[in-house]
Amino acid sequence: MANPWLSIIGIHPSGRDALSAAARQALDDASVVFGSPRHLALGQVGLRGRRWPVPFDVEPVLQLRHQEKVSVLVSGDPFHFGAGASLSKHLEVGEWRNYPQPSTFSWIAGDLGWSQEHTHCLGLHARPLDTLTTLLAEGQRFICLLRDGPAARQLALWLVEQGWGDSPMWLVSHAGSEVQQIRQGLASQLAQQLGDDPVSAPVAAAFEARGGHGFVQVAGRSTDQFVHDGQITKSPVRAMTLAALAPRRGECLWDLGAGSGSVSVEWCLAGGRAVCVEQHAARVAGIEQNAERYAVPLQVVHGDSLSLLDKLDPQPQAVFVGGGFDLNLFNALRKRLHAPWRLVVNAVALETQALLMELHRQHGGQLLQLQWSEAVPLGRMQSWQAARPVVQWVWQT
Repeated sequence: MANPWLSIIGIHPSGRDALSAAARQALDDASVVFGSPRHLALGQVGLRGRRWPVPFDVEPVLQLRHQEKVSVLVSGDPFHFGAGASLSKHLEVGEWRNYPQPSTFSWIAGDLGWSQEHTHCLGLHARPLDTLTTLLAEGQRFICLLRDGPAARQLALWLVEQGWGDSPMWLVSHAGSEVQQIRQGLASQLAQQLGDDPVSAPVAAAFEARGGHGFVQVAGRSTDQFVHDGQITKSPVRAMTLAALAPRRGECLWDLGAGSGSVSVEWCLAGGRAVCVEQHAARVAGIEQNAERYAVPLQVVHGDSLSLLDKLDPQPQAVFVGGGFDLNLFNALRKRLHAPWRLVVNAVALETQALLMELHRQHGGQLLQLQWSEAVPLGRMQSWQAARPVVQWVWQT
């Protein structure tokens, strides 16, 4: 185990006086101390202090590895939305000592009487507010670290826009310090008030979701939940497709001929990540909008699937082809990918359906024909309108 040269110290708004004796000693022994201007002032480090670069980067710390005694000052718990994890992934266990303090989440949860294990604790410093979309449901509690004072009003406005304006909300400045301030009201009220009377940073927001409609948690979401030009896997087929793809947390999907990217979005919502390949520029833009709306880890590549196969990364556990499938693509996939991986292909055109039947005969797997009808107006009455049948081939190495 390496010798510790780095001290990662959580510092409270009360400054040095709130540090443990061991943390104060580590801070005093350091020849270089990194932190934000606020944290360096709280630590009273004088000329030893070095500000983090903008944008944030841990490289200046790593350049002093084993050369100096270095301390890093961060808020609260360094490994709970702090810089600790950003540093440790470049180091060996034992190179640092961790000196945590109660996090902002701890202070606010304690003040509100909320159990942290039943509260969503999120860092929204550099993440979109849409990150909250899939988590919102009636009665769910959230504590969110925010970038600055104006971000508090942006969050309140966003909740109103999403239909959650009746949510009780608390805005906490300088949490846990002697100058802590709390603003309370409904999200709709605070959205108006904060325009004339903003809160001061550092600030975090807590709210209990009220009044809106929770996010649907199963695949097959309505097509009107996605940006598309008509080239989208319809809801019933998408539900069957996701069931066939069988997403598992952390797995990667290649979505070739992605269209709207709806299959990839729902794959990511199930805990995976995806790479979408789409040759039409307008659809690429639509996929990006859908990914942004649901804040999912989705990469979009513009171009032809077959010509791009060798450039795609990382290796997928599943591949979905909703359009443009042919024998050349199938053979290229088999050559490019290493077992195990699974393939799901949907086909509407008769020629592609015939190919899937032949591949099923040669290679096995599961072959389904999906058919359904929807009720549509017929004069003053209604009638069934049949959708085009879809043949789905599911194959696994």
